[in-house]
Amino acid sequence: MNSDQLQSKSLAIGLALATLGSVAFSGKAIIIKLAYRYDVDAVTLIMYRMLFALPIFLVMSWWASRGKAPLSRQDAWAVAGLGFAGYYLASFLDFAGLVYISASLERLILYLNPTLVLLLAWVLHHKQISCRQAVGMMISYSGVVLVFGHEIRLEGAQTLLGAALVFGSALSYAVYLSFSAELVKRLGSLRLVGLATTVACVLCLLQFVVLRPMSAAVVAPEVIWLSVLNATVCTVAPVLMVMMAVERIGASLTAQTGMVGPLSTILMGVVLLGEPFTAWLVAGSVLVIAGVFVVSTRRATPKVTTRGVS
Repeated sequence: MNSDQLQSKSLAIGLALATLGSVAFSGKAIIIKLAYRYDVDAVTLIMYRMLFALPIFLVMSWWASRGKAPLSRQDAWAVAGLGFAGYYLASFLDFAGLVYISASLERLILYLNPTLVLLLAWVLHHKQISCRQAVGMMISYSGVVLVFGHEIRLEGAQTLLGAALVFGSALSYAVYLSFSAELVKRLGSLRLVGLATTVACVLCLLQFVVLRPMSAAVVAPEVIWLSVLNATVCTVAPVLMVMMAVERIGASLTAQTGMVGPLSTILMGVVLLGEPFTAWLVAGSVLVIAGVFVVSTRRATPKVTTRGVS
């Protein structure tokens, strides 16, 4: 097999991994909405998700840390902070928001991550936003507003609360992306993800112990199995698939391939949850995806994946 064939094979595998990872990430919202049908709250549901994911992330941390120096105190605090913001807080706000809004609207709001990273770079580091980027952001946010406006007319004021919580999740993860670049260079992406997600898992378990009686852990068997599916297929597996995709095709193409995420969520929401498929949803999705594409394809813009563990 010559070099061109190897390159084409690597590209095909990378695109397949990026697509499967994006679809798997998107399935998380569907599983959460299904679990809520069995009278379980966000604190308990996220506890089970992180409980089943914790052993895998511990193994990931151990594997990535082999033969490397222990974390310095500064890096340990940085990992703890990133784990809190990027995975614990972002995950909890996302779970809480899905009580009130559709999976489709949730995915569109989370897909605004690249625009939030851009805004944080402007606020924190005084990096200029070009006219092209500004136009892209306006297009994306107009799409979310379109879907939000239609949903709030159908569902009422609870949509505002749900959208605010999910937007807080997107902002929290954008903070993680904005501050993780230097730590990734020192620790490596696999080690950082493993350690930060381990921190988040522990925080979610402690949150349950503090806020709920142990009797709250008694849930329907369906919740357990959905949580196992969420922890493996929709949490650990896509993290690894996206990382392997970045190694093969780069962060930029991986992020662009991730645009199938909102579309897959909409499709699964319609088929599995019975959510309405409307012209408002289609128009809003097109605007969000088009706007993020405009922002992400600018050469000077940092390329980031649109979602992570949360």
